[in-house]
Amino acid sequence: MADGAGKGPLLQVTVIVCIAPRETRECPLALPAGATVADALKACDDGGGALTAPTDSAALATVGIWGRVVGLNTVLQHLDRVEVYRPLTVDPKVARRERFARQGARSTGLFARQRPGGKSGY
Repeated sequence: MADGAGKGPLLQVTVIVCIAPRETRECPLALPAGATVADALKACDDGGGALTAPTDSAALATVGIWGRVVGLNTVLQHLDRVEVYRPLTVDPKVARRERFARQGARSTGLFARQRPGGKSGY
């Protein structure tokens, strides 16, 4: 991890890695001013390997700051939250279609709670 001695103020940054569905790991870091996302990921890997990105190469992983996708050369600000995302395993549109097929047309959507005796669609 960077000590930043004589390099000016340190940035407090948190790196969050999504390891598996609903499982994240957190790595708080203190980096020198002007550090990039790539520097934060490298410092996280140097910290004992507890945080490993879902892909073998950090260049292939999708990363973001506070939910917005950014490049690895993006300069960090104080109190930024760097997030490393897993790739999607299922297309969201396909997943929605499969859920709809399982639930059936009558139990979903705007007309799921139809008035007794009411016309279909009203």
